[in-house]
Amino acid sequence: MGLTFSSSQKESMTDIFNINKKNNEFVIALCGNPNTGKSSIFNILTGLNQHTGNWPGKTVVNARGAFPYKDKDFILMDLPGTYSLFSTSVEEEVARDYLCFGNSDLAVVVTDATCLERNLNLVFQVMELKEKVILCINLIDEAERKHIEIDAENLKKSLGIPVVLTSARDGRGIEELKDTLNKAVENNITFTPNIIKYDSSIENEVSHIVNKLKGLKYPLNLRWLALRLIDGEPKLLDSLYSRLEENDLSLIKNINSQLNSSKSKVREIIVETNYRYAEDLKNRYVKEKDSKKISRDIKIDNILTSKTFGLPIMLIILGTIFWFTIKGANYPSQLLADILFSFEATLTKWFTYLGSPSWLHGILVLGLYRTLAWVVSVMLPPMAIFFPIFTLLEDLGYLPRIAFNLDHLFKKACAHGKQCLTMCMGLGCNAAGVIGCRIIESPRERIIAIVTNNFIPCNGRFPTLIAISTIFFSLKVAKGSSVIPALSVTLIVILGVLITLLVSYILSKTLLKGIPSTFTLELPPYRKPQIGRVIYTSIIDRTLFVLGRAILVAAPAGILIWILANVTIGDTNLVTHAANFLDPLAKFIGLDGFILMAFILGIPANEIVLPILLMAYLSTGTMIEFDSLDSLKEVLLSNGWTSLTALNTMLFTLLHWPCSTTLWTIKKETGSIKWTILSAAIPTAIAFIICFITTTIYKLAF
Repeated sequence: MGLTFSSSQKESMTDIFNINKKNNEFVIALCGNPNTGKSSIFNILTGLNQHTGNWPGKTVVNARGAFPYKDKDFILMDLPGTYSLFSTSVEEEVARDYLCFGNSDLAVVVTDATCLERNLNLVFQVMELKEKVILCINLIDEAERKHIEIDAENLKKSLGIPVVLTSARDGRGIEELKDTLNKAVENNITFTPNIIKYDSSIENEVSHIVNKLKGLKYPLNLRWLALRLIDGEPKLLDSLYSRLEENDLSLIKNINSQLNSSKSKVREIIVETNYRYAEDLKNRYVKEKDSKKISRDIKIDNILTSKTFGLPIMLIILGTIFWFTIKGANYPSQLLADILFSFEATLTKWFTYLGSPSWLHGILVLGLYRTLAWVVSVMLPPMAIFFPIFTLLEDLGYLPRIAFNLDHLFKKACAHGKQCLTMCMGLGCNAAGVIGCRIIESPRERIIAIVTNNFIPCNGRFPTLIAISTIFFSLKVAKGSSVIPALSVTLIVILGVLITLLVSYILSKTLLKGIPSTFTLELPPYRKPQIGRVIYTSIIDRTLFVLGRAILVAAPAGILIWILANVTIGDTNLVTHAANFLDPLAKFIGLDGFILMAFILGIPANEIVLPILLMAYLSTGTMIEFDSLDSLKEVLLSNGWTSLTALNTMLFTLLHWPCSTTLWTIKKETGSIKWTILSAAIPTAIAFIICFITTTIYKLAF
């Protein structure tokens, strides 16, 4: 029977490295490079018997699951995807430490059948560390489509470990993998790993150190430890010092102090030897009968990632998606709004029929329900369009090409190239963009991406930006057309990108100091999209997930907004009192108190900022939508708006604090109150500073 893990069990697990195993329970460490289908192997083996959390003391996500096979229970630990175990990143450090100090019975290394050569480097390193290793060559279906044949039997003989060919997408080879695991833990398989031998100078020193390490009590592979000591890996020593007893530590410290200073070149020799051996194995056991498909992919990449065409094509594709999302969402948004608001009239009739007091009708219908109707009708259609298209590009394999094109730009800002992908997701919804930051392996750079994602305007801010720019910055060139609004909104988005890069750079030099991680971007092959996965991931994991959080926050906020608009002190409601209080501060940055109050009350969703502002200006007591741009313009001008007010409102719309759904998501993703507060404080401070500068320049000029 498989193991399941409840949330209470998750909280009580203090040391995920050492699992208390029962009889007939075996722990398997699942390793592999990114983009090898490792997670697919994990999912197909464990099904629903899995949970996720963080490694102790790390922000790196772990996945842990279980599955039964014959009379045994297997516990599967899905280690972070890494390219090596040299601990140049937190992911590599976590994977290496688990293989060293975890109580796993064996390791399975998942590789990509279409690029086996570059995946073998990790296989060699795991073979040096663990006695029992199984090589799982996944994506064999894609290899077949590319006419790539792998001689698994002879590769098995050369490596001295079991080799299993799988295709997790269609379940091929999974039963063979389970059977191999079963035989391995029963010792029905003889493991004779053919460990790589390096040049004589390294091997002689390794032999010398191994003799000295024979007194070590902790069960580590002595040859591997000797290589790491020669290699001089400081993070390994830190891990050893935190886990070993004093006698073992003294022995290792003594050996380490006697090593000469030539160890800086050892890693280069090791890496070069590993890659030469991987190339040799590939030449012997991997046959590419038809290179047309590979050649086709290379030709496509030469265009999509070229310096000349890469960026323009990327901008055209993203611009088309953005345009299609905005245009395509107009009709369903209006239709959904009509349905939801027509039901509001029905609710009002019910309340009237039941003779309920007006305040109860106001709180529940005009406050709670109307706010929910606004949020759902405005948020759902754009997300339902944007996320499937974005997920489709992800499944096709195009998103890594976007990261490749922009990597150099983000490197200059000391950020991660994949941050551009999370920025693109932020165009649909900043909360989804924050969730998308999981693709960034480095915790430091992941937090930078999370904190700065808010500078990219989400779909909830565009109605405000478009309406204000059309009213105040419109230049009619023909009947019904306008140039300036589109240009001004485009410039606002570009400003958001520039501020994202600037703040990323400042954070990397101050609060989040560090060297940009090595971005080994592996361009996956172009794949036929899995429509089922696209629909599930985009609708369930992203659209409904984000919308659900927005609803949970918007419901109580709608009640609060109605109360503030209808409870009076003297002859003035609380919204007006608050706006008058905020007015001096708002005037300082070129706004007014009502505008600032609308942004504060609009924290549940950016979509309701303008309705709240109209409610406050017109003292209606409930949020209202403008009938037309002309009517909106009339209201704004009658309340003292100028071109400066409009410009600063657009800037504040771009730069102000994240909505409550995004803040909630940041707290969930970072697990930190500190970074949640800073994610709100940093953009707010920047918004005030830029609006103040704009106001000062405007007053000096005019």
